[in-house]
Amino acid sequence: MSQGGAMRPDRDRPETLGFATQAVHAGNSVDPGTRAIRTPLVMANSYALPEDPSQLSWSAHDVPLYTRNSGANQIALQRKLAALEHGADAVVLASGVAALHAVFFTLLRTGDHAVVSDVTYEAVWRLFADILPARYGVEATFVDTSDPDAVRAAVRPNTKLVHTEVIANPTTRVCDIPEIAAIAHGAGALLSVDSTFTPPPLYRPLDHGADLVVHSLTKFVNGHGDAMGGVVIGAQELLDPIRADAMIDVGGVVSPFNAWLISRGAITLPLRLRQHFASAQRVAEFLAAHPAVAYVAYPGLPTHPQHALARRLFDDRGHGAVLAFALDGDTDLQNRFVARLRVITSAVSLGHDESLIVHVGPDGPRASRWPAPFRRYGHLRLSVGLEETDDLLADLDAALA
Repeated sequence: MSQGGAMRPDRDRPETLGFATQAVHAGNSVDPGTRAIRTPLVMANSYALPEDPSQLSWSAHDVPLYTRNSGANQIALQRKLAALEHGADAVVLASGVAALHAVFFTLLRTGDHAVVSDVTYEAVWRLFADILPARYGVEATFVDTSDPDAVRAAVRPNTKLVHTEVIANPTTRVCDIPEIAAIAHGAGALLSVDSTFTPPPLYRPLDHGADLVVHSLTKFVNGHGDAMGGVVIGAQELLDPIRADAMIDVGGVVSPFNAWLISRGAITLPLRLRQHFASAQRVAEFLAAHPAVAYVAYPGLPTHPQHALARRLFDDRGHGAVLAFALDGDTDLQNRFVARLRVITSAVSLGHDESLIVHVGPDGPRASRWPAPFRRYGHLRLSVGLEETDDLLADLDAALA
């Protein structure tokens, strides 16, 4: 105990550390071979066996054995992410979609039912609309998960899982995670939450009733646009079958190099998020005030339908770094605007160091569930990066002009 009775910070006990210190030290250790103070990149696919391996489990994952089971860099990253998200355990996989699929593939059986957000990542939509029903006999009901009554009404006796996003992609609709957790658990179901738009410390779904939290590590956690990965975080009894079935036996493991890159990127997550969130707020306010802009969807704006809920959930830590908007005009106008940007890059993905924008039209399998302005104009999804905010505003202003 330190002076005043507070627990002394200890880098070997991440629970004693603040978030920024966890980001630096959690999961890292001195390499016993080289004495390097940072976990090195280990590109081996196999590790030396003990002299007598007869009692060894060939599916062991707690010590490096075979990289499909787990490797040194994956183990280090899992420990870091579990600490940052306040989870007991973590399983890192090859991509965010691999992590989402791992949850559904492992936990759902033929005849089971899931309640799924009707505004969700496109791969999740296809999994529940097409693949899981057709190939595995899993039923799904898509609902507005920002409406607890709609979620409650969709629950059936065979409902085993409720899945949602904290901030929905792409409409930025906000979900009341504690309320939805109570509904799921009251029905005997689990709640899985995609928190890619809301990395810690902005929001930690496990602290508010979720059973599993998923991140596309490709986005904010890595933050540099140079590695792909995904993670599922939660209680060990839920993660053990996910690790065994979806990682070891299906083979969705992350590469050592990507695990190493993501671990390195995560170190600066606290610093990057401050800039992301501060710039996104200013950009959203600028666009909302511009006469050429038809609408802006961003939880930090008072005009957002769930602005009050966002303030309650996020407690003034920020409102994310992704917003959606459109110019008052047709598809050609949206595309001409994007073509005139000179700082913001037209590309898919989000959470990178550089600001990214993508134009999505008003059609598609998910579009019927989008708000009316999205269905009329389509939308421009803007992920605000780490550039000087004034440069971003000047770039937007010049392109709008």
